Order: sequence, then structure tokens, then C-alpha cells
Amino acid sequence: MPLESRRIAALLLTIPDANTWKKALIEDNILQKKTPKTALRQANLIKKRLITLDAVAWEMIANREQEVALQLLLVAAMKQSHLLTDFFQSVYLEHLRRLDVAIVVNDWEVFMAECAHKDTSVKQWSALTQRKLFEVIRRILVEAKYLENTRTMKLTPQALHPNVQRYLAQQGDDAFLNLLEFR
Repeated sequence: MPLESRRIAALLLTIPDANTWKKALIEDNILQKKTPKTALRQANLIKKRLITLDAVAWEMIANREQEVALQLLLVAAMKQSHLLTDFFQSVYLEHLRRLDVAIVVNDWEVFMAECAHKDTSVKQWSALTQRKLFEVIRRILVEAKYLENTRTMKLTPQALHPNVQRYLAQQGDDAFLNLLEFR
């Protein structure tokens, strides 16, 4: 949700109180959603991701070119989701190293089996939950331009924008800097 995330980042920069937050989402309908419930649900999801970053990143997401915003939104999603980060590291980067051109559904199944081996609670996840998680991860990687589309899942690795590199370095975020620079 890049467009919605840019709007929420701009709102967060104003340091809104609860009333301002609700007014922006419900009355002003800044996310352009059909129902207040949908607007609040999506805004809260986006906010949870964005608060993993700081106001400097929010400003970059809200006001910089799309490439910068998308890369920082990927960082925020990865900071919020260890599953996404682990998938990127163990599946996406491994495909790059082996020069595989695309991810296949079986890669997700193998990844889930490895996750279940590391954390037995993963075995409790239903097949539907696992499928939905894979859909979300694919969509995030497509929106960040690391996959061509959700159907072919062809790898389209990106070079980090210099401003994103600089931001991550200034934050001492070497783990994500190294991960997204494919080190």
C-alpha cells in the first residue's frame, strides 16, 4: 500500500492526537476508503509498520521520489515482520546467489517447513494462513519492485537508492543495509 503509506507517513509527521487521527481517516478520508472501518484498519496496519522507523524516514516516505519511499517501506515491513525478513534472506537472496530467475511455490513450502523446524508453533498455522502469508509477502516484494509480479515471481533485484543507503548507515542499521545490498 505505497500510496496509503505515503499519506499515513505525512500524517504521522504532524504528530496527531487520537481525534486528529480519526478525523483525517474518517472525515477527511485521506486513504479514500469506502468505509471508516476499512480506513482505520489499514491505517493502523500501516502505522505499525511505519513506527519501526523515525520521523526522518517518514519525511522521506511522504515527500521523496517513489523509489526512496518503496525501499523504506520495505525496510519498515521487514522490521515489523521477521517472517518477511527471513524469507528475503533465505529464499530471495539464495535465488540470487544461485542465479535462479524466479521463486516458485515449492520454495515457500520448503521455507515453511524450515520455519516449523525452528519454531514448532508454525506447525499450528493452517494451510489458509500459510497461503495468505505467502500472498502478502509476494505482494510486498512486487510493490517494492523486487519481484516482477505475483504470478511469475521473477526476481528483479534493486540497487538501494543512495539516500536510503545513507539513512540506514546513519541509523546504524547495518543488518538491513547489508541485507538489501545483497552482502
